[in-house]
Amino acid sequence: MAEHLFEEFNPVSSKQWKQLIQYELKGADYNDTLVWESPEGIKVKPFYHNDEDIVKFDINTTKNSFSILQNIYVHDVALSNKRAFDTLNRGADSIRFTIEKDTVSIEDLMDKLPLKNTQYFFYLPFLSIDFVNKINAFVTKNHAKCHIQIDPIGQLAKDGNWFDNLDKDFEKLNTISNKISIPFLTINSGIYQNAGANMVQQLAYTLAHVNEYFNRIQNINQAITIEVSVGTNYFFEIAKLRALRLLFKTLAKEYNHNLDCHIILTPTKRNKTLYDYNVNMLRTTTECMSAILGGANSIANLPYDSLYHKDNEFGDRIARNQLLILKHESYFDKVNNPADGAYYIENLTEQLAEKALLLFKEIEANGGFITQLIEGNIQKKISESATKEQELFDSGKENLLGTNKYPNKNDSMKNDLELYPFVKQNPRKTLITPIIEKRLAEKLEQERLASE
Repeated sequence: MAEHLFEEFNPVSSKQWKQLIQYELKGADYNDTLVWESPEGIKVKPFYHNDEDIVKFDINTTKNSFSILQNIYVHDVALSNKRAFDTLNRGADSIRFTIEKDTVSIEDLMDKLPLKNTQYFFYLPFLSIDFVNKINAFVTKNHAKCHIQIDPIGQLAKDGNWFDNLDKDFEKLNTISNKISIPFLTINSGIYQNAGANMVQQLAYTLAHVNEYFNRIQNINQAITIEVSVGTNYFFEIAKLRALRLLFKTLAKEYNHNLDCHIILTPTKRNKTLYDYNVNMLRTTTECMSAILGGANSIANLPYDSLYHKDNEFGDRIARNQLLILKHESYFDKVNNPADGAYYIENLTEQLAEKALLLFKEIEANGGFITQLIEGNIQKKISESATKEQELFDSGKENLLGTNKYPNKNDSMKNDLELYPFVKQNPRKTLITPIIEKRLAEKLEQERLASE
């Protein structure tokens, strides 16, 4: 029998709470003083109550279900193999290899790596049926747990061009879908967040992105991977992930696709800073917490120095240890469905899902996601949202500590840059205008670098 706590106290209705708050405001208007509106048009109240028709969603997230994912770029096969061993011994649960050439030997890359309880992802920034078949053959032979990550629509959105062209890319995807049994499709939705889209746009564009694959690939019998980025709006980001899983299940059901999506999460780069870079660790910690509570399956934390340092052991270790602390010292692996019953989160989930569904339907009514990309409407909407957020940052209404709030004027970074930390200009002929990822602090940081 369930134990009901605090039964000795009389229940208090939402009306009584509001009357008490109104009394304490001493004449100030309740809505003007305490209700605020998010960039998505969601009005946030000071409290939520179970007599307000809160919808409870059945979004199942199980304890200890998230894996700590380590990203490894494969430049040297032997070194990448060695690094994978080292990373797994230091607490990672899964590995993602980014493979840039189809000449890489999968057997050498995976040589003697543990396969039984470890999940591997192969991110491919190219589209090759032969190479996918090589991965599939290795996976089948060794009974490995692997996902291939291919996303031609994401390639179009980010680069401005297809791998080949629309028809050839989808012809290859249909061939791959019919030949292999392991997951091969990825929806790279992180680009929308990193470019400045608001949460409703992120959800709607992700859903429309998925829908293009359901429409254009005849049989998708494998799980679909969705890559997501989150920021520091803690409760909203929890609700965003829950809404994403809810929307995906709703859409997939229409295509008789009964497999749940696999969500890979990485903290956003949009709010990360070059100056006072240690604050990035605080930001990524809360973002990873949102990811866990929101039900992400795999989390690849962003090293605090990733903006200006090449991959390095120290940055990776700190990023991994943040997740290890959350998993093993903060009891985040002890509770199933930790966000269930939180009226605020349930309400945010409902509103985000409803608004995203409306925008998704609008996109579909106007030709679908690819058509909207080609016509430039998606880029335009993201740019409008990004501009609004940038204006808030520039005016000081949105703060990044150490950058536009309490900056250390003596902080110097000019001699520490191993990577170019700003938007890279690469003029070339493209089919569409690419979606450009840009951090909020870039202009301010460039001014500070120039004055050092």
